[in-house]
Amino acid sequence: MTPFDETRFAVIADIHSNADALAAVLDDIDRQGIVSVVNLGDHLSGPLAARETAETLMQRDFVSIQGNHDRWLLTQQPEDMGSIDAVAHAQLGPEHLGWLRNMPATLHVSPKIFACHGTPTSDETYWTERVTDGGDIVLRDRAQIEREAEGIDASLFLCGHTHLPRRIDLPEGRVILNPGSVGCPAYTDDAPRRHSVQTGTAAASYAIVEKSAAGWITTFRHIPYDPSRMIACAKRAEHANWVSRIASGWVG
Repeated sequence: MTPFDETRFAVIADIHSNADALAAVLDDIDRQGIVSVVNLGDHLSGPLAARETAETLMQRDFVSIQGNHDRWLLTQQPEDMGSIDAVAHAQLGPEHLGWLRNMPATLHVSPKIFACHGTPTSDETYWTERVTDGGDIVLRDRAQIEREAEGIDASLFLCGHTHLPRRIDLPEGRVILNPGSVGCPAYTDDAPRRHSVQTGTAAASYAIVEKSAAGWITTFRHIPYDPSRMIACAKRAEHANWVSRIASGWVG
């Protein structure tokens, strides 16, 4: 693995087996001259191209952690998995699952950079958002957001899981950064109650981070790509509900 350059690096998350969105993002990262990448998990679960996505990521050998769907791919039996996990699992071999298994759940990427999928203590919890009783996604209470970072010596916290690009500034110059989702810009979930997350764009999302004397400079990048091949994959896997999500960033 190339030594990590904390002065300028990219952050990706929530690819969800969308190999073509990943290819577009990696091409853009390469054009930016960036060599260091942090990958925040949920790499392969989805009714798309899990094996192809895994092989691309394995070749790149980025700093990577597990997401909740990665954990489920490793700990559940196929017959007990959610449908998108089961589709991905059927495409994967022992080498791909072994690659996932070697990833930590959280990681100090460098002394001042901490990476997690959801929050530092849960890969299934939204850090900066919450779901209302009516199923709306709203900003979480400021004190609750800050409390999640207590006891962790870092000035930059990287998280994913919500698929929503967001930066939150904490006291003392600390930053929470969610790069958004590379490959799944909209979805529905039943936990903690039924809700939909919709970005309203089909573009593949990631972030660039630069270290400066004044603090962390962050830039969101939204990369257009042709989703037609991934849409065909979703249809073949009998997940037509993913068509609008991939094509538009809306659930339906």
